Amino acid sequence: MRALAGALTLLPGAAFACALPPSVILTLPTGHYIAGAAVTVALTALMGAMARSLPRLEAVQVLERRIWVPVSVSSYLSFLCFLGLVLVGLFGARDPMHNLMTLVFWTGVWIAVPLGSMLLGNLWRSINPWTAPVRITRTLLGRTGSVGLSRLGHWPAVMFYAGFVWFQLVSMSPDDPAVLATAALIYWLAIFSLAVAEGEDWLQRGEFLTVLMGYLAKVAPVWLELEGGRARLMRGWPGAQVVRMAPLSVSAMAFITLALSALTFDGLMETFWWHALIGENPLEPTGRSAVMGVNSLGLLAVWALTIVALWVVIRMGRAIGGARFATGPVMLSFLAIAAGYHAAHYLVTLLTAGQYTLAALNDPWFRGDAYLGLPPFYVSFGFLTDQTIMPMIYAAQFAAILGAHLLAVLLSLRLVGDMRAMAHLPMTVLMVGYTVLGLWLLSTARTG
Repeated sequence: MRALAGALTLLPGAAFACALPPSVILTLPTGHYIAGAAVTVALTALMGAMARSLPRLEAVQVLERRIWVPVSVSSYLSFLCFLGLVLVGLFGARDPMHNLMTLVFWTGVWIAVPLGSMLLGNLWRSINPWTAPVRITRTLLGRTGSVGLSRLGHWPAVMFYAGFVWFQLVSMSPDDPAVLATAALIYWLAIFSLAVAEGEDWLQRGEFLTVLMGYLAKVAPVWLELEGGRARLMRGWPGAQVVRMAPLSVSAMAFITLALSALTFDGLMETFWWHALIGENPLEPTGRSAVMGVNSLGLLAVWALTIVALWVVIRMGRAIGGARFATGPVMLSFLAIAAGYHAAHYLVTLLTAGQYTLAALNDPWFRGDAYLGLPPFYVSFGFLTDQTIMPMIYAAQFAAILGAHLLAVLLSLRLVGDMRAMAHLPMTVLMVGYTVLGLWLLSTARTG
């Protein structure tokens, strides 16, 4: 009965939502939002499959100029900032909301940089803290060869990303500045050693932040393409970069499924449904230590279910439409969903924790300084109970989820080319289900 009740909660129905402030979100007809989004995705897929032509999603060059700040310079400055943050994390205040290590990483690197990359292209490329140190070290050592790590494809990034997801969602103290600084330093040293041995280009396949940021940036409407000492500013419809990509390898597809699964489980693990499933009282949670084991299994289960679901629908589509409905091209369309989920899932965190980050950057020593030129201000969460602001935030999250799925449908149709409309039916069913699940996770009752 418990499993049946849990399954029924996944169906769109009456809106009893409390994304953050229940008093506001409960008044919204979120069930109608979810049902409307599901119908929109289904109709878009149907009309797209029957259409004789689709948008070409071409890229257009806007301008070309020389590179103003070499990547080696910006990367080295980023590396110095990283070392400073590690020192602050190890020896600064232990309060996560007053320590720049925690605030800059979780709010800046993990949320703001990906969101900026979805709009303006790959921002991480310029601030990658490994590029310059690896380049300098290999030059000093006179090293030009490799050790064969490139043959592993994206599997090292998958392994590191899985460890990071576990650290973020399951481990005891991911927000503790000292713990985070220690983990970040160990990870930096590990990647630095591997990149020095293999070469700077290995970062594009083996370092999970570099891989993830690069994938999320593929939906940007404007971006820079670097070649030699020149930079070309490009523009195009979101997804214009995706249709120009080569089909994903097996390891790259594993990375994409992990990204989707991590965001799904991050939302799922705080829902009343999940707490009921694992026997926890959502109103009196026992803490992270009590659920580390079951949450670890839950994370693996969600990843496995995601892989199985994608494999089944792609196999069904291939059985109907032929060999051109291949896994590699179809999986490219899920880059849009990963980007949309990341934006929607972390929007409220950006608006809340982002205030602490601005305050700490403006006055890092708590002496009344104003390094950013901002007047003293108090962090406020009052907007979370504002009946005007919160519906706007939910609308932005809704638009991100729906827009990502519509773009994914369009990309899927473009990438596989002309074939029988029925070949897209299994993928359409999955897209609709993913839309319903994503919006439900944003609007259902939560403990966080």
